[in-house]
Amino acid sequence: MSKLETITIDTPSGSNTMQIGSTNTATINLGASGDTINIPAGATIANAGTATGFGEDQTPAFKAYRTGNFSLPDSTATKIPFNDDSSTGFYDTDSKYDATTNYRFTPGVAGKYLVQAALALDSASNASALQCQIRKNGTVRLNSSVTQDYYNNAIVCGVVVLGTTDYIEVYGHQNSGGALNINPHDVYTYFSAHRLIGV
Repeated sequence: MSKLETITIDTPSGSNTMQIGSTNTATINLGASGDTINIPAGATIANAGTATGFGEDQTPAFKAYRTGNFSLPDSTATKIPFNDDSSTGFYDTDSKYDATTNYRFTPGVAGKYLVQAALALDSASNASALQCQIRKNGTVRLNSSVTQDYYNNAIVCGVVVLGTTDYIEVYGHQNSGGALNINPHDVYTYFSAHRLIGV
């Protein structure tokens, strides 16, 4: 193994392609820990392979739902315990959603998050209104209200800025005059979020 020390590597006159590595090469390392590799303005990085390790995916991300009925009391905003984030079609990429105790998402990574939630009541009895609230650190940040009928769900969606220790939860509110069950079907009732990249 030898070491080449130089300032500039360039192609000969008349050639515009440089090949680094050939048939005997399995891994090409650029720089060492602590180095900065600069890509100048106007340069283009063309990728025809697989890019890994850059961290530009939309995580942390999760989607959760209820596995059974939950009684939503009359005229009282109540946190909805979405207690499953592991069934088929549901996920928690970084284990940042608490599906067992506090039923909240604490991202651990600061950023802007697209947050969605939906609630439906499992009853043919009408309520004057069903509200679905997304709360950040206990304060309502997003709210949706719908005149409730059988399987008519309230859906809320928006962007919430979260710090590493901020948390979001879903609250429901209905005023039918008595307690009503939240419909546990994952098509009607769910809670999800993912981090937005480049905004």
